[in-house]
Amino acid sequence: MAPSSLDSAHPCAPMIMSAQGCARSNDRDLARRRLVLSRAGALAVLAVLVGMASAAAQQQQQPLPPPRNDNPPTLRAIPDGPGKRVAELQGLDKVTARTQRFFAPVGETTRFGTLDIKVGDCLVNTSDAPPESAAYLTIVDHKPGQPEQKLFAGWMFASTPSLSALDDGVYDVRVLACTMATESSPPSSR
Repeated sequence: MAPSSLDSAHPCAPMIMSAQGCARSNDRDLARRRLVLSRAGALAVLAVLVGMASAAAQQQQQPLPPPRNDNPPTLRAIPDGPGKRVAELQGLDKVTARTQRFFAPVGETTRFGTLDIKVGDCLVNTSDAPPESAAYLTIVDHKPGQPEQKLFAGWMFASTPSLSALDDGVYDVRVLACTMATESSPPSSR
């Protein structure tokens, strides 16, 4: 085709009119369009990712609601009644292999071997929960000729003595129960 026969509205009109010139120009235009579209697509994907990241950051900054506790606490103090609140304890002297059960009044110090055991509090489960007793004990060792040494301070549980146990080479002490004791009768659990 001669250059004079082309209409100025033809896409190849401003170019050199060779048989392959217009085809190469169309391929370049198509490649440019694809590149522009792929860049626009990449920018759109990037914008979506940035939006998702900022939404996630805002969500992380919002404080979480406090956890719900649908189960009320089941441990309570021993109900008031006649006598004193006491912790029933069992002590083991590992040297002599002597085991002894004894009662330690709440708020007072009781002696077992060279140990002074003070019961700070003694709690029991409510009647609708599985049986459990827990006592807050402070145990101090008074070995002759040595300064006193605090061996234990914390809660001991009757059902799981190994959960919070006295760690000593000579003595073991564990909680058996929390009860009410009167002077004239043996202690009774409630």
